[in-house]
Amino acid sequence: MKKVIYFLVLGVLFLNCESKKEVPKTVDSNIEKTAINTVLNTWHKSAAEANFETYFNAMTAESIFIGTDASENWKNAAFKEFSKPYFDKGKAWSFTSVERNIYIYKNGEIAWFDELLETQMGICRGSGVLIKNDDIWKIEHYVLSLTIPNDNMDAVKLINKEKDSLLLKKLEK
Repeated sequence: MKKVIYFLVLGVLFLNCESKKEVPKTVDSNIEKTAINTVLNTWHKSAAEANFETYFNAMTAESIFIGTDASENWKNAAFKEFSKPYFDKGKAWSFTSVERNIYIYKNGEIAWFDELLETQMGICRGSGVLIKNDDIWKIEHYVLSLTIPNDNMDAVKLINKEKDSLLLKKLEK
């Protein structure tokens, strides 16, 4: 009798576990990509218009912004502090996406992208990760990079040689 009860309990537990499996979420990638494009376009526009609150509300509280300088690896609070004087002057920076690729993870809650940007520095590349929380996409991680034509790489290496050397020495300590 104990064996019968034991198997009944195991059967009930198994059925209970099976019934609680989550139904896979269906993700409409076109809708999500439209929402992500809106977030990124508004984010870039808010910098050009010096709208500090809108700009930083597009980012998570834990977000990271990596700038073009090797020393620029900003956590959100530090990036806000660095950026505030630029926004206070009425125009922070102006980035316009001229090409963007968006990729959405199958659960529909994580996306990553790359974009070519027209900027005051020339053409740059941005890439990043967004997360969706409570149906709202926010930027979690962003990397801004200068684009360097391969034919110009030797000249750029010469320009950067001294500063790169100093930074490497600092990081080795």
